Amino acid sequence: MSPVEANCPACGAPIRFAIGSSIVVVCPNCRSVVARGDRSLEDLGKVAALADTGSPLSVGTKGKYKGAQFELTGRAQFAHEAGGLWDEWYASFPGDRWGWIAEAQGRTYITFARHLPPSAALPPWDSTELGHRFTIPGVGVLVVGEIGEAKAKSAEGEIPFKLTPGESLRYIDLTGQSGKFATLDYSGDEPLVYLGEEVTLDALGISLKVADEREPTHVGALQVNCPQCGGALDLKAPDVTERVACPYCNSLLDCTRGKLQFLEALKPGKFKPSIPLGAVGALDGKSYTTIGFVVRHVTIERIDYYWNEYLLYGAGLGFRWLVESDHQWSFVSNVPAGEVDVQGRIASYGGKHFRLFQSATALVDYVSGEFYWKVHVGEQAVADDYVHAPQSLSRETTFVIGDTASAAPDYPAAAQIAAQLLRARGEVNWSRGDYLTPETVAAAFKLPPLPPQQGIAPNQPFSYSGVYPVWGALLAAAMISFFMLSLIRPTHNLVDKTYSLVPSAGIKPTAVADETRPASADGAPSTDEISAIPAETNPANENSAADTAGQSTNIQFEPQTIAIDGHRGLRIQIDASIDNSWLAVEGDLFNEETGLDQPFTVELEYYHGSDSDGLWSEGNTSNDAYLTALPSGKYTLRLESLWKRSDRPISMRVRIDEIGPRFLYLLSVILLISIVPIIVAIAHYRFEKSRWEESEFSPYGS
Repeated sequence: MSPVEANCPACGAPIRFAIGSSIVVVCPNCRSVVARGDRSLEDLGKVAALADTGSPLSVGTKGKYKGAQFELTGRAQFAHEAGGLWDEWYASFPGDRWGWIAEAQGRTYITFARHLPPSAALPPWDSTELGHRFTIPGVGVLVVGEIGEAKAKSAEGEIPFKLTPGESLRYIDLTGQSGKFATLDYSGDEPLVYLGEEVTLDALGISLKVADEREPTHVGALQVNCPQCGGALDLKAPDVTERVACPYCNSLLDCTRGKLQFLEALKPGKFKPSIPLGAVGALDGKSYTTIGFVVRHVTIERIDYYWNEYLLYGAGLGFRWLVESDHQWSFVSNVPAGEVDVQGRIASYGGKHFRLFQSATALVDYVSGEFYWKVHVGEQAVADDYVHAPQSLSRETTFVIGDTASAAPDYPAAAQIAAQLLRARGEVNWSRGDYLTPETVAAAFKLPPLPPQQGIAPNQPFSYSGVYPVWGALLAAAMISFFMLSLIRPTHNLVDKTYSLVPSAGIKPTAVADETRPASADGAPSTDEISAIPAETNPANENSAADTAGQSTNIQFEPQTIAIDGHRGLRIQIDASIDNSWLAVEGDLFNEETGLDQPFTVELEYYHGSDSDGLWSEGNTSNDAYLTALPSGKYTLRLESLWKRSDRPISMRVRIDEIGPRFLYLLSVILLISIVPIIVAIAHYRFEKSRWEESEFSPYGS
C-alpha cells in the first residue's frame, strides 16, 4: 500500500498513513483511533493521553536489528490488571515487516509475528498453569511466566493492527534460556504467536545519546496533597506510581485515576524503616531513591517471621529492592523465569545450583510510600526461596481471583495452599538477591551505623572462604614443583654392590672383604665374598655349632671412595637373603677434606612359620635409610654388618642413590599447607549447619 492522506472522521484534522501496511493511526488533534477499511475510515474511539513512562524511545526513532533498518512508527500503552503500564512500540522494517518492541519494568523485548505448524498446539489461555514448560518448534522450551489480561489505555502514531480503546487483551508470556521471549495473544478468534528475545538499546542500534536528544518530558518528582488529611506527598516516580500510602494519616491512596483517591485506612505503623523514604543511595555504581516500604511475614510451624522490603527507583534503571531480615540485607533484581530451571529442590541459574531453603505463603502487613503495583495489606504470594551464598533466588507466584483451581504441582508450597487459592491467571516473578552487610547499606545511603546482623542469613557467605582458592593455588604449586624437580633431578646411582657373607662356626670373626670380582658377563653387579679370619678358638665351646647358634657375627667391609654431586638426598637400600634371622648394617660417609661425617643404620629382620592359625610371617628382607643432601665432594663409604649367625651364607646387596624429591616430602608439604584449610573447613561446616537450622529442607537433617 502507498501512503494515504485523509481527514480524521471525528474532528476533521488531517491524518496520514505513512506506512502502507499500517492499520490504524491515532489522530494527533483529538486522539481518536482511526482505522482504514476497504472504502472508508472508521473511528474506533478516543484514547487517553499517554502517560510518561520515562521511555528513551519515541515515534520516529530509527534503529537497526540484526542488520535490518527499522523506524518506530507508533506506540500503545497497556494497563496491567495488577496495576502499572507498559509501552509497546511498533517498528516498521523493509518489506512491510513489523516488529513489536515492549518495555516493562526496565526490560526491553523485541518480537515478530510467527506462524506455527498445525502440529504445534498452543496451550489454552484459561487452563494453562504458571511454570508450565511449552516447546515451540525452532525455538525450544519456554516457561509460562505470566497469564494475564490487559486493557488498551492509550496510543500514538501508526499501528499495524486494529487497536480499539479500552479493549481487553488476553495473553500468555513465556521466557526461555539466553533471553528468549514469546507472547501468545488470545484477544482474537485464533491465538497469535510473537517470538523474539530480550534486548538492549545497543542491540537495537539505539544509543542512549541519540535517545536522549529528544525533548525530555519525564516528571522527576511531583508534590500532591492527601485527600484525607491534606498532608503534602512528594511522589518520586509519579509516572509509574499506582499506590501511595500517606505517612500522616495512614491512608492508602489510588494514583491511577488522575486525582488521588482514598482506598482504605491502614493501621498505624508499628514498623519503622531503617532507611527513610526519599533517601538516595548508590549501589553497583548506580543511584537509587527509596520510594516504598513494605513489611511482610510468613508463618512456619505457627511462628511468624517478619522482614522489611524497600522499593528503590532509579531514573532509566527501573525498580530494585533492598530486603532486610534480622538486620541482614540483600540487593534484589528481577530474573527472567525462563533462565531458571527447577528440578525438585534445586533451582539452576547462571551456572549455579540453588537449594530450596523456605516455601510458604507471604503476606503484606504494612505499606508506606509509593508503589508500581496495586499493593494492599493482606496481599498474598506463594514464596519459594533458594540459596547459594552469597546469592539467593526467590520465586513469588501471585494469583488473580477467578475460578477455583489448584496450584502447579511443582511448587513446593502447593500442597499446603492449594485449597486456599482461587485463580484463573497470575504471574511468576523470579528475583536474585545479592548479600550486603549493614555497613555497606549504611555507607550507600549515608546513614548512621545500622544495627549489627543477627544470626546467619540464608544467603550470607562464609567469611573465610577465600582460604580455599589460596590453598588450591599452594597445592598446585607444590605438586608442580615436585614433578618438575623429579624431572630435573632424576635418580642417580652411586653404589650397587652385592656381598656374600660366609661365617665360620666356632670362631670369633674379625673379617675383611676378599678382592672384588669383576662384573659378570650379563652385567650383574660384582660380589665380594667375605670369609672369617681365624682367631682364638673359644675353649669352652670348641667347634660346637649348637653352642654358637643364636650368637652374632660382625664384619667390617673394605672402605671405598664415592663422588657425591650434592643438592640431593641420598637413599641407602639394603637387601639380604635372611631367613628367620636379622641383619644390621651400620655405616658412614666421611669427607676427609672437610671432616664431615654422616652416619647411618639400616636394620632388617624376617621371620616366618606356622601355628594353629596357619602360616605367618613378619618383617622384610629389604629396608632403606634416607639422608639429607650432603655438600658435593669425595666421601669414604665405611660399612659394618652384624647379623644372627647361621650355617647358611647370606647374600647382601648395598645400593646408594642420589634421589630427587621424595613423595613423603610432598605429602608433608600438603599436610602443612592444609592445616589452616582443614580448620576453616570444620568452621565452615558448623557455619552451614547453623544456617540451615532455620530451614525445613536442611541437608543436615532435622
